[in-house]
Amino acid sequence: MLRSPFALLLALACYATAAPLPDAGPAKLPRWRGFNLLEKFQFAGKHEPFHEDDFRLIAKLGFNFVRLPMDYRGYIVDGDWNRFDEAALVQIDQAITWGRQYGIHVCLNLHRAPGWTVAKPAETTNLWTDPDARQAAARHWAMFARRYKGVSNNILSFNLFNEPAGVAADAYVAVVKEVVAAIRAEDPQRLVLCDGLEWGTLPVPELIPLKVAMMTRGYSPFQLTHYKASWAQGSGASPVPCWPDVGGTGGTLISPAKGALSRPLQISGSLAAGSTVRLVATTLSSRAVLTVSDTTGEELWRKELSAGPDKGPWRKNALDPRWNCWQAEGEVEFSITLAHPVKGLTLRVVDGDWLTLNLLGIRAAGGAAEAVARLTPSWDQVPETLSYNAADPANPLLGVPHGRDWLRAQTLPPWQAFAAAGGGVMVGEWGAYQFTPHPVVLRWAEDCLHNWQDVGWGWALWNFRGSFGILDSGRKDVTYEAFEGHQLDRKYLELLQRY
Repeated sequence: MLRSPFALLLALACYATAAPLPDAGPAKLPRWRGFNLLEKFQFAGKHEPFHEDDFRLIAKLGFNFVRLPMDYRGYIVDGDWNRFDEAALVQIDQAITWGRQYGIHVCLNLHRAPGWTVAKPAETTNLWTDPDARQAAARHWAMFARRYKGVSNNILSFNLFNEPAGVAADAYVAVVKEVVAAIRAEDPQRLVLCDGLEWGTLPVPELIPLKVAMMTRGYSPFQLTHYKASWAQGSGASPVPCWPDVGGTGGTLISPAKGALSRPLQISGSLAAGSTVRLVATTLSSRAVLTVSDTTGEELWRKELSAGPDKGPWRKNALDPRWNCWQAEGEVEFSITLAHPVKGLTLRVVDGDWLTLNLLGIRAAGGAAEAVARLTPSWDQVPETLSYNAADPANPLLGVPHGRDWLRAQTLPPWQAFAAAGGGVMVGEWGAYQFTPHPVVLRWAEDCLHNWQDVGWGWALWNFRGSFGILDSGRKDVTYEAFEGHQLDRKYLELLQRY
């Protein structure tokens, strides 16, 4: 039953209402297909309205979903998170009305919430530990729930916090539980979606009893999707991506203190005595003890690394206020020469916190060529087994075969398990930045889309207009088509339309 003034207004805005949207519930989401719209993504002192033409074009091109990542500073008054700016909220109202009019589901997201953001600058409070920030976040979502009470879940959903990271599952669940309770006190039936942990990559099955769905991400491999992205650490030094390829793997090694997140990096293949293994570390959190062992478990090398006021070999050391620990950044190289032949190696952090590697190289004894695997220095990729083949001394290979099957194995299983346990899943963000070669983007994107279609998941490309999108992306290797005042990437559009 419609109760709020806005819901009544929305119901009356039916003069151009599109066909009904599919039913949506937390246990099974529709296979929505669409885009992120970024007008309120980062607040720079001015209220940027959404554009009706985006909704019109998205519907015209055959899509039915938009996610609206928002910065809470853009709808509060004078930086006071207890006062809401009605003029800004009316702009959000308008987006929901256009969604209804054009047959597009609208998902509201706090990309920056009180106490949490992945953007810069960081929040001065911590949503996961600060009661004031948590209560503010609950008030904000309760306000939206009250404002849009009675609007169908087929039209509107709430995506609470963008890409939580550096927070334990139990702390995340506690915050979500409090916020969901505030929402449902106003609107008991509102559909809520939660991003996975570690930047949207890990599902949280503990959320299923709260009757919420979850969003994952589609940014693997990171060095392909974020090639030359200025905000992505190490991306500028990466080689030009190709797809499919023999690529690297996740380079983040985490201590056993973090439980299931702790996974080793393994190398399979024979290495002769005198072979040299080269490692380049890029980020260290607090302290980490890194070891290299052979397949029998014999420890061949150990190194303890520490971050702190004395930067040591690191380019930068800084105290991170979010977790109250020191982080070191730079490019610190280590070299290990094997005293005896081995059939494989295992690298792991056995104590401390975590560190990232962005390169692993192997040079055979007396060999002129080094086999190099580029590693992703982020949490979005778990380490996999690298295959080493020195059969051709002039071109030794080290890496993981990357293709459609690799993407499926790398990204789908934990989310399939979440879905099987009763949680709805969709891909809330995905895409590749404008500098990744366009033929590579198309081949990679089709493999992603094929996999998601197989499991019945919807998706939202980041973004519609702009550097990841199908309109006005600024790619230099695309022949654009003039389309309703925009530059259209027709090949990308037709690929999306097929899935």
